[in-house]
Amino acid sequence: MSHRVSDEVAARATSEEITGSGAPSRRHHHDGDSLPYIHKVGAPPKQNLVREIKEAVKETFFHDNPLGHFKDQSGRRKLVLGLQAVFPILEWGRGYNLSKFKGDLVSGLTIASLCIPQDIAYAKLANLQPQFGLYSSFVCPLVYAFMGSSRDIAIGPVAVVSLLLGTMLTDEISDYTKHEYLRLAFTATFFAGITQMTLGVLRLGFLIDFLSHAAIVGFMGGAAITIALQQLKGLLGIKNFTKKTDIVSVMHSVWSNVHHGWNWQTIVIGMAFLAYLFASKFMAKKNKKLFWVSALAPLVSVILSTFFVYITRADKKGVAIVKHLEKGVNPSSASEIYFSGKYLGPGIRIGVIAGMIALTEAVAIGRTFAAMKDYALDGNKEMVAMGTMNIIGSLTSCYVATGSFSRSAVNYMAGCQTAVSNIVMSIVVLLTLELITPLFKYTPNAVLASIIIAAVSGLVDIEAAILLWKIDKFDFLACIGAFFGVIFKNVEIGLLIAVAISFAKILLQVTRPRTALLGKLPGTTLYRNIQQYPSASQIPGMVIIRVDSAIYFSNSNYIKERILRWLQDEDAQRKEHSTQIQYLVVEMSPVTDIDTSGIHAFEELHKSLQKREIQLVLANPGPIVMEKLHASKLAELIGEDNIFLTVADAVATFGSKAEP
Repeated sequence: MSHRVSDEVAARATSEEITGSGAPSRRHHHDGDSLPYIHKVGAPPKQNLVREIKEAVKETFFHDNPLGHFKDQSGRRKLVLGLQAVFPILEWGRGYNLSKFKGDLVSGLTIASLCIPQDIAYAKLANLQPQFGLYSSFVCPLVYAFMGSSRDIAIGPVAVVSLLLGTMLTDEISDYTKHEYLRLAFTATFFAGITQMTLGVLRLGFLIDFLSHAAIVGFMGGAAITIALQQLKGLLGIKNFTKKTDIVSVMHSVWSNVHHGWNWQTIVIGMAFLAYLFASKFMAKKNKKLFWVSALAPLVSVILSTFFVYITRADKKGVAIVKHLEKGVNPSSASEIYFSGKYLGPGIRIGVIAGMIALTEAVAIGRTFAAMKDYALDGNKEMVAMGTMNIIGSLTSCYVATGSFSRSAVNYMAGCQTAVSNIVMSIVVLLTLELITPLFKYTPNAVLASIIIAAVSGLVDIEAAILLWKIDKFDFLACIGAFFGVIFKNVEIGLLIAVAISFAKILLQVTRPRTALLGKLPGTTLYRNIQQYPSASQIPGMVIIRVDSAIYFSNSNYIKERILRWLQDEDAQRKEHSTQIQYLVVEMSPVTDIDTSGIHAFEELHKSLQKREIQLVLANPGPIVMEKLHASKLAELIGEDNIFLTVADAVATFGSKAEP
């Protein structure tokens, strides 16, 4: 690429700020003209090692200063604040009133009508009896209401986690009718809670941010397609259906049963209510005030279909129904959890994965609605709350619960004010368990399949994928990789691909940081990337390069080689114009840190430049970098007079000395 070299020497420049101590110096041209003040780059005072470590730990784990409000408080007040930190309901509950309760009552009843049919359906996704879905929407929301910091999240089983759990559990115990399968589900739930609580207590919430937004979009979309395909069994009335989740196996199972396995009565019921559910969603999307139409649609579908099957006795004609749903509140499952034996290892592994996915979904939902209502959401408190509710849930016959996006959206639109809406939902589920569970006996599986398909359809975000393609092709690759991994293999492989591509992107950005060739903008003392600003002119005899990253062992060698390659390319082009490079200026404003490998790389760069009779010049190194330059004696090697506050200072000093 050819770059225009200016015929004039850069204008004399002054620094806009004074950094460090020491008096400014006045430099002179060889012709005697005086330059404005050019300020020395100051070295920061040496930091105490213990203090440095303390600051690093504080910024990593306690950047939000969680103990700040305890300062200068009495012992009693500290106790109160401590209890409020663990149970936020003690803080916001003091200002609770009837007006807020009205909003919470309406939203709680609305999400209860949505969660009951969904819970029964999602339990089937996890290959569990329907009542376990209802159990999970009774105990877990109660615990979260007391400990959670989100006002809008609706707690309960969700489709993606249910599928993930069901897939991983059946990999260990293929016969999900065995009691060992249920025990393993409770064990996984227990360790999912332990994982979530540990992340919160140790303030390691930043770990879930390693799963990028792009990977989550792809993973959720793939999981939604997989879940929908799994529902073809119930929607078409197929009895002999594959236990695999990949699209090839599922479609083969569907078409191999087309002549003798499909039940037309089941198809009519399923398709009719699926059309009704999608129509209600369309109405709610067109008119936000009609959100209740979509929210009530699943419960209406269950009631109508159950009544229809009962009066026609369609179950006698091959229409599969729920049959039995256990009545009563959650029995204790504390003795069912594996704490030893061959299933302990799989229980921990499944729990950690399910817990991380559940946490990622919940935090994403919580942040979304917190931003919409403009209130703070404490991520670490959320993790502790989620962990506690799943631990307690595992002891009371629940499986992994988390924040549901569909229910949270309905909760928000119904006008929820606080987490009391979860308490209202929990009470309704309790009444359902105690009074009306026998009525679900004739609920057709086809309707439950329709409810799941309608619910997960919103997880396929095509617009987000298109936006990823427009903004960042690597992000799009992560999205597509996770998507195809889920639908062509399984949820675990899709998750693994999502994590792998996310880490690959981080490694690529760290090991191959950007560098830019700078030029002077006409009429200013600003130096900018000549690719972004083609009018920027380069300085005769000088090459100015900016490094856009911290310099570590992982990228130091690449940065050194990239700078030399820039130099080589510019040297070849300028020889055509009979100009010679005498100064290499490295703009270090974006360089936040440098390690010993980086120092060593700059020493080698300096030696290499000396052989070519080119002087290395540094511009605007930050305090940490400057401290390490002095500690390593690299500042002395380069020369204090060759380290400047700005690029403009360097050009003002050496620009006239560079021979054309």
